[in-house]
Order: sequence, then C-alpha cells, then structure tokens
Amino acid sequence: MDQNNVKNLIMEWLEEGIIILDKDFTIVFYKPASTEITGFDPDEAIGKNLFEAFPHLDSNTSTFYKVITTGKPVINEVQNYINYKGKSVSIITTTVPVYEDGELVGAFEIFKDLTNVRELSEKILMLQNELYIRNRGKNNKNSNGTQYTIHDIVGESSSMIELKDRIGKIANTGSPVFIYGETGTGKELIVQSIHNLSRRRDKPFIAQNCAALPENLLESILFGTVQGSFTGAKDRPGLFELADGGTLFLDEINSMNLDLQSKLLRVIQDGVIRRIGSSTTKEVNVRIIAATNIDPNILLEDNLIRRDLFYRINVVYLYVPPLRERKEDIPLLANHFIDVFNKKLGKNIKGMTKEVQQRFFDNDWPGNVRELENTIESAMNFADGDYITLKDLQNYNIFGRSPSYVTQIVKEIPKDMGLKSAVAEYEKSLIISAIEEAGGNCAKAARVLKIPKQTLHGKMKRLGIKPYYEK
Repeated sequence: MDQNNVKNLIMEWLEEGIIILDKDFTIVFYKPASTEITGFDPDEAIGKNLFEAFPHLDSNTSTFYKVITTGKPVINEVQNYINYKGKSVSIITTTVPVYEDGELVGAFEIFKDLTNVRELSEKILMLQNELYIRNRGKNNKNSNGTQYTIHDIVGESSSMIELKDRIGKIANTGSPVFIYGETGTGKELIVQSIHNLSRRRDKPFIAQNCAALPENLLESILFGTVQGSFTGAKDRPGLFELADGGTLFLDEINSMNLDLQSKLLRVIQDGVIRRIGSSTTKEVNVRIIAATNIDPNILLEDNLIRRDLFYRINVVYLYVPPLRERKEDIPLLANHFIDVFNKKLGKNIKGMTKEVQQRFFDNDWPGNVRELENTIESAMNFADGDYITLKDLQNYNIFGRSPSYVTQIVKEIPKDMGLKSAVAEYEKSLIISAIEEAGGNCAKAARVLKIPKQTLHGKMKRLGIKPYYEK
C-alpha cells in the first residue's frame, strides 16, 4: 500500500484541521477543518505570521504562543476568537511542541469546530430547564430526575449493609458527599438513593459527567450564560440553578479543570453562582455529591483535584466496594438481573447452574456489577433451557484473561527494591506498554488503561515517562 496515498486520504477525509508553525510563529503547513472555520484557504495561510492570520489572538489567548514559549503541550483547550473574515467561532484545540535533535523547532495544532457543539449545549440547557419546570410539583417516581431508590441496591454482604446504613444516616444532613468506587460499581445508584431518602426528594436531581465535555462548555452548562457572552449564547440557567433546592451530582470530578474546581469551591462555600458574562450573582441551595473512579490518594498525589476542594467536599465519604470484595452478593445480583432480563427478553429462566455460579465466584469482575449484568444479558440471549449453563457463557470472556505480560513484568521486578518502588516500576511498565501499543497516542493508551487522559499525563510526569514527541 502506498503510504503517500494513505496520508493524502487521511488529509482529505480528516474532519479536524491542522496547523504547523515554525518557532518564529510562521505558518508552514495548513489543512483546513471540514467546516472551514478559519476563514482562509491553504494558499493564503502558508507563510503568514500566526498573529497576522489571527489578528484577534495575542500572547495571552494563543495556545501556539504558550506551547512555543514553554515547550509544553496544551491539550483539549477551547478557544473563542474572530477568524480571518471577522466571524466569531469556537474551536477545541490540542497544540504540541515539535522537537528535532532535542531542540524545539515549532509546534503543530489539531483543531475542531465547536460552534455547533455550543449551540447544542444551549439546546440541552433549554430542554433541561423546560423538563424540570414541567416536572416540578408532580408526584410520580421520575419527576425529580431519578430512577433508583435505596431499595434498588442489591446486596446483603457486610460491606453493602454498612453502606446502606451510612446512606440512611447522611441522607438528610445536606452535607457535601464524596464517593469513590471503581467503574461499574453503581455510584449513581448510590447518589440517587441519597437524594430520594432526603428532604430534597421532591426537588430536582441532576447528574453531570465532568469528563463528557470540554472544560469551557462544562463551565457554561454548570453556571449558565447571559446573551452575548460567547457566540450564540443566550440567557440560560445552568445546572446549579436548575438543581436549586435539590441535588447536583458531579461524576468524574477529577476530570474538571483546576480553575473550574476553584469556582466550584466558591459555590460550595458561599452558595452563590454567577452566569458566564453576568455581573450579578444569584443564591442557590444545592447539595453537591461528587464521585470518582480513582483512589482519592492518587487524585491528590497527581494534583487532579484541588486539596481545598477535596477537603471541603469530602465531608461525607462513601466507598462503594468492587464486586470482587463482596462475592457473596453475586447470587443475589445474578438472580436480580435474570428477573430483569426475563421481562425484557420475554424468557422464563429460573437461575444458573452450579458450574456457572462457581465460574462467577472464580472471576475477579474488573467491570464490576455492570460487567455481571452484561454477562447475564449475553447468556440469556443464548440460553434455551431453564437455567444458564457454561455453554451459554462461551460467547463472553468469563473464562479468565491472559496474565502472561503482567506476570512477566512482576517476575522482572527485584524483590528487594521495596513495595513502593516495585509498585511504581510495575505501573511504569504498564503505561509504557500501553503507549507503545497505542503507537504513541496517549488518548488511546488512556482508554487501554481505563483511566482519564489527564490522569495518564500526571502519571507520566511523576514516573518520568517522556511522550513520543520528546523522544
């Protein structure tokens, strides 16, 4: 296959735009984005100085300037500027320094149009506002935005009994809550149970995953906007206003930018918010519940959460145990999901064989309760008897995972180097392997490792792992 032809096809069909500058800020390569948001074509761009091509940018607002002057990448930053034809646009950019023989020679940037995304976020805010206004005062189960109550928490293990007891004790206090649990353990079920046991149960429950949106969009969704604060912005309440009197659940709070975390801290302390572009403040009465799938000690060590915010929000701490720590709950959970999927799939499965139950006990369930649920659903699609058998599980990876690479890493670590150093070496080996497997793409490596990209960058810095572009 002709590599040049492949490169040309990528350039032709790639939705994102690309700009490459030399260290004097001269454009040496330009590929427009599919929406042509910059306002000029490639022939016009080549040879122009960055600040000539984008006259409304300066040293404070240009990601290129930050990268070339510091030598450090800027990842997923939202920029608002006036393009070459005088049109207001919003883009999300990743800008990375370019090194040759250890010397910085320029930078390249990949950018994508966010104007439509901003318009979509405005529509989301409008629909959310209408939804909660329409549902306010109704008494049906879902009128407050929830699906679950404490009765939906399945488990009779000592850890789950303790967790349900703690939920009952703190539901009515109104204090901020910080929840830690691995992916798939059911953190939102816990959060909704707290809301529905509290005095706020008749008020809105709103959940927002902080990793789902770029930070600037997340800020506008949380705090709201006033007309004209950015392109297409209208007077819209944010989630804090929509959740007034109720509960706001911030999942993956560690993905929130540290500056935005500072603004969140002020809301928790002062109980007031200011919409983006507004000069006035508004009081809100919202209970904040935050969650993460990363150990809080690692969050603090890697500077993924502000210490002052963590100490303020960690008034009530709840730990949701992974399924491997409460395997005695597996039969209860399995039978619960069998009942659920009997109704959904129109089946009449009575349970699972002893062999299947033993297989379930032997598995470590890295995907936790969600993985068990998916396993049951998969098996029930193939089961044609009264019970789920091992044969029905053969279409799902429930028979164990290959430990060969991990085992090899462990064998190579000297036993006398100490636990902390050994763990760091093991972690470093896994990260390097994932980055190599992903061809240097840190975003892909983070997905392989099942951690946020920001966490990966923090660990690489702490462990002295250089990105490919610095090698």
